[in-house]
Amino acid sequence: MTADDRTGGAGVPLLHPATNGGFGNLRAMPSFDIVSEVDRQEVRNAVDQAQREISTRFDFKNTDSSIEQNELVLTLRSVSEDRLAALRVVLEERLVKRGVSLKGVEYGEIEEATQNTVRQTVEIKVGISSDKAREINKLIKEIGPKGVNSQTQGDSIRVQSKKRDHLQSVMAELKGADLGIPLQFQNFRD
Repeated sequence: MTADDRTGGAGVPLLHPATNGGFGNLRAMPSFDIVSEVDRQEVRNAVDQAQREISTRFDFKNTDSSIEQNELVLTLRSVSEDRLAALRVVLEERLVKRGVSLKGVEYGEIEEATQNTVRQTVEIKVGISSDKAREINKLIKEIGPKGVNSQTQGDSIRVQSKKRDHLQSVMAELKGADLGIPLQFQNFRD
């Protein structure tokens, strides 16, 4: 065997197929990402539908009730706290109907506003905070079968395992857990 046979003729060493060239197993492990996102268009549609409903409902006549949207922060306004509570119910119904989870909805304090009105801010949370990520990682380590790894990557969490069945069991457990935020599973790779 000559030097050219070992190097492929161009000075580049040939890789032995059984050892994969010393790089180990290049095949990626099955994985998926956990994210907490909301479809902003669906939020906008829900707010528009709620606005239309309160403009036509008799119990909202002459109450100056409104919903203002600024990205994912909504401001509810009405003449009294009971009308504000009814406005909140209308908004929640529309959000649920449009497929937006109420787990990510956070209500602010009810404040007195001008002209004897009250207002309340509603924030729709997206992303997984570092505290929630730690909580989810800890939960995965507790409930996950041996060989399941998870790591935080920005505002998402990557979960990996050698076996696809283990990943599916982790998904099922996370769906059943009450973490206080809506979770979606993306980028399932086999």
